[in-house]
Amino acid sequence: MKQTSNTNQFNVLAEKPIGSLLLQYAIPAIVAMAASSVYNIIDGIFIGQGVGSEAIMGLALTSPLMSLTAAFGAMVGVGAATLMSVKLGQKDYATAQKILGNVVIMNLSLGIVLGMLLLIFINPILRFFGASDVTLPYARSFMSIILVGNVVTHMYLGLNAMLRSTNRPQKAMYATFGTVLLNCIFAPLFIFVLDWGIRGAACATILAQLCMLMWQIKLFSNKSDLIHLRREIIKLDMKIVREALLVGLPQFLINLCACMVAALMTRSLTTYGGDVAVGAFGICNRLILFIVMVVIGLNQGMQPIAGYNFGAKRYDRVMSVLKRALCVGTIITMTGFVIGMFFSTPFVTLFAKDSPELVKTASHALTCMIMMFPIVGIQIVSTAFFQSIGYAVKSIFLSLTRQLIFLVPAILILPHIYADPLEGLWHAAPVADAMASILAISLLVLQIKKFKKNMLNSTTL
Repeated sequence: MKQTSNTNQFNVLAEKPIGSLLLQYAIPAIVAMAASSVYNIIDGIFIGQGVGSEAIMGLALTSPLMSLTAAFGAMVGVGAATLMSVKLGQKDYATAQKILGNVVIMNLSLGIVLGMLLLIFINPILRFFGASDVTLPYARSFMSIILVGNVVTHMYLGLNAMLRSTNRPQKAMYATFGTVLLNCIFAPLFIFVLDWGIRGAACATILAQLCMLMWQIKLFSNKSDLIHLRREIIKLDMKIVREALLVGLPQFLINLCACMVAALMTRSLTTYGGDVAVGAFGICNRLILFIVMVVIGLNQGMQPIAGYNFGAKRYDRVMSVLKRALCVGTIITMTGFVIGMFFSTPFVTLFAKDSPELVKTASHALTCMIMMFPIVGIQIVSTAFFQSIGYAVKSIFLSLTRQLIFLVPAILILPHIYADPLEGLWHAAPVADAMASILAISLLVLQIKKFKKNMLNSTTL
């Protein structure tokens, strides 16, 4: 009876109207992604209002370093979560238990080692990213706390991935909401009341994650659950470690690439525009990241629907969910475009009210950087779509070409073409976005033609 119920659950993906399915799967993911990206906006507003514009400039320099730590965390989290889903599908519960234990050990080890190594070399790393004598103290103060708490962050994100892969997505969403809510409480308390400055924002982030980590550990300590923490599973299994890291390697490379690009951008901005330009870039990225994360939430809702129907050779439903995802993704990025084009000054003023120069620079930069957002949604959805139907190579290709093939050359070349080098840097992102979107659309058109051909062949048989 239970098996029949599970079968019916999956049959829904092939039978229920695509629009309803997409709403059902996408809305929780969108809400969770939006909530997680609010982190950046909240921290930025509180730091801008409570500490000042120089702190915002320093905070922007931490972006490459945050991307680097995220790269290692994603490699473990994505890899282990994928393995967990596979083993549960195979009903290999013994190995699934071991995966949970290995996730704990890997995140503990990696979190501590990586955090301490980066902390030791924090000054030269930040200088490499473009820190000046003015911004270095702020960037160092923030990152010192973040790196000390790196093990907490890795554990929190790792166990959240485990919650999703053990069929508890709502619990994972609650954990995300919890961190955002607690951060909203702790940040103003530490910054404004206790006067801890930018360190207060970092402490708020780590403490919020620690509180939810304790709750996650409590959930996984429930002995009545099939997959739960116990002493005997807390030991390394090198086979599981190798498999998890191998599966998570593409995500690691994508995040590492993002780190390298962010470092190149901040160094170039420091060269051509100084601290103000770096701060402006950091402010703009907060809105851009929010919009992108919402589209990623949409993608998470689309992927199981597209993947299941592709496997079932229901190409009409595959194209239907793709069409709807492309439309919704475009609406989301268009919203970001409208905010950036028409409300740029009110938005950036939230972060830098005490610096008219920073407000002016950030406002202009934002209008440039989101110029291609009307079509960016297509590129983001396309990348996820190819992944969902098993075309991982195409997905990784689209991700890396946008960063390495288009954006890096644009950052290096455009400052020498424009009369104002800084203007060239502000237009690097839209140039890369335009070229990446054209490439994504081309691959998508070819794929749709294949679907239509397959549908025609199936009807003639």
